[in-house]
Amino acid sequence: MPENVTILGAGLAGSEAALQLADRGFRVRLVEMRPGKPTPVHDTDACAELVCSNSLKSMKPESAAGMLKAELEALGSHVLAAARRHAVPAGGALAVDRAAFARDVTERIGAHPLIDLVREEATSLKAAARGADALVVATGPLTSDALAADLAAVAGGARLAFYDAAAPIVMADSLDEGLLFRQSRYEDGSEGEGDYLNAPFSREEYDAFIAELVAAERVVLRDFESRDLFQACQPIEEIARKGADAPRFGPLKPVGLVDPRTGRRPWAALQLRAEDAHGSCYNLVGFQTNLTFPEQRRVFRMIPGLARAEFARFGVMHRNTFLDAPRLLDERLRLAIPASAALGAPVFAAGQLTGTEGYCEAVRSGLHAALAVAAELSGVELPPLPRETAFGALLAWATSPDATDYQPMHVNFGIMEPLATRVRNKRDRYAAYAARGAEALAGYSALLAARGLVPPAGEPHA
Repeated sequence: MPENVTILGAGLAGSEAALQLADRGFRVRLVEMRPGKPTPVHDTDACAELVCSNSLKSMKPESAAGMLKAELEALGSHVLAAARRHAVPAGGALAVDRAAFARDVTERIGAHPLIDLVREEATSLKAAARGADALVVATGPLTSDALAADLAAVAGGARLAFYDAAAPIVMADSLDEGLLFRQSRYEDGSEGEGDYLNAPFSREEYDAFIAELVAAERVVLRDFESRDLFQACQPIEEIARKGADAPRFGPLKPVGLVDPRTGRRPWAALQLRAEDAHGSCYNLVGFQTNLTFPEQRRVFRMIPGLARAEFARFGVMHRNTFLDAPRLLDERLRLAIPASAALGAPVFAAGQLTGTEGYCEAVRSGLHAALAVAAELSGVELPPLPRETAFGALLAWATSPDATDYQPMHVNFGIMEPLATRVRNKRDRYAAYAARGAEALAGYSALLAARGLVPPAGEPHA
């Protein structure tokens, strides 16, 4: 009989973990509370639904995000493969048709003979672990109140909450393309049209917009919620409150763009990215917001080309829940506190609940948790993930006991081990990080194979 693993949450991390474990012969019970218990931001009951941007960030090999994708591909990520199958144009980034992507992952989970997708809310870790040989908690930033309270009790109250902001989406046919131009940054147009629509501001238009943005009515947040607002995903109006020029050096930066009508760089520019393969709607890049819906409609229609914009989705604020990873998790993402022993099965965490930020980071954590579970239940030692890899660096940072005032983090070169020899040129330095990471990953993959942690060839669920 194969060992039984219960996974709570069918988001990016939970879906990846389920497919990885099932491919290795483990029987998986994947528990998802939707649609019976909805969340404020999910629209469907699909597995791996994206609720914020549809971009999985850069694919450039010499970027930290590109390194992470290379690791996912080398380790056989199912979710990344689905993203590639449903990619939409986005310059050097990997963006997806979110509906087709989620449908693909859901169908593959449903078709796997060793995965049982259960639609119910989990409210107790002990109850979820009953009958399981291991438990993976991947309930994400919108963990239900009941499960969050139980998790906090098990973790000794070491649970943190913050609020995240999602950008609006507008319908393509409601945009005035006579005022917009299509171009990716630093593109000269010689290789065809760019992947982004750009709304160029004159100085006068920008000043008027910023004045209304700062004065606009916001959704009321309680004091503790506003204090915990996650800094890496600040609402555009909060950025503007720091100074009138702050958005112009952030989400509205015009660097690398040339307005074909004037032949000059605009004073500021909003970029709009296609949300699906058909280009029927566009995301306002970097425009996470906490404005009320009527104010979003009024203020954002001041953006050139958006005067008659129809909103497919307004921006929303929502709660994020994550563990204090340095105190609660080890480098296997296993819950490493005495109280977890009473649950009756080893407990692992994955996804944003671990305090890592980003779509691909969530997928990679699900893959890592699956490897850790497979190693534990197979009676072999999980090879340590080299810190020279992108996720290895993130994992070391997230689980370091020296970390204080812990906040979620995404992969970046700033948390990686320094190179043995200093490289002054930034492009060469990033290329050196990527080459070093690839070499370290090759050694890690060989150790996984030697310990029987690589699944048999083929996709039995396809």
